[in-house]
Amino acid sequence: MTTEVGQDATARLAVRVGDRDHVRGPATALVTLVEYGDYECPYCRAAVAIVDELQRVLPDELRFVFRHFPLENLHPHARHAAEAAEAAGAQGRFFEMHAALFEHQTALKDADLRRYATDLGLDTARFGAELDVHTHASRVRDDVRGGLRSGVRGTPTFYLDDARYDGAIGVSQLVAAIRELHPDTVDEGLEATLQRRTIPRVVHEQSPPSTDVRLRPRVCA
Repeated sequence: MTTEVGQDATARLAVRVGDRDHVRGPATALVTLVEYGDYECPYCRAAVAIVDELQRVLPDELRFVFRHFPLENLHPHARHAAEAAEAAGAQGRFFEMHAALFEHQTALKDADLRRYATDLGLDTARFGAELDVHTHASRVRDDVRGGLRSGVRGTPTFYLDDARYDGAIGVSQLVAAIRELHPDTVDEGLEATLQRRTIPRVVHEQSPPSTDVRLRPRVCA
């Protein structure tokens, strides 16, 4: 893998970041990192520490956006977990649920999702009802469609400033890509700082999508 961002038309972010997105970081940040991810994907879980570290070292320069791309052919609980994150988001706790889902990636059955809602102090009756009737399925489906239009080729797939990032997913590698795009944004001493830190392991792989990523929500009988 290279450290280049994508250049072809299908590697551009088809849906620009907007008000409906879940964003962590300052609105004034010059750099935007968008991830299309799957809560049951082990490579997405490994990338969590990398994104967290990036935001620690670039607190004012970087904002992070997470969008859903559940791969049901590989991960049977991923779509409902995405709906759970959206149900928590409807109560203002998206990233708290986002963290809980990745932390407990091997426990994503409906009873588990409801337990995380309780732990987060959500209105559990509302949360459970929205899960049962798939209130947020259309939002997840919209993210998947946007990802397909943007050239998502597996999870996680990242975009820097609307262009798909095709390099190794690591703190140093992403900082180098950001520095290339915005030379004045990254402090010259950051590389030395990173060398003194314990850097999260680089993610070299992705969960691959099937040739027919399903866009319809699974409805329980």
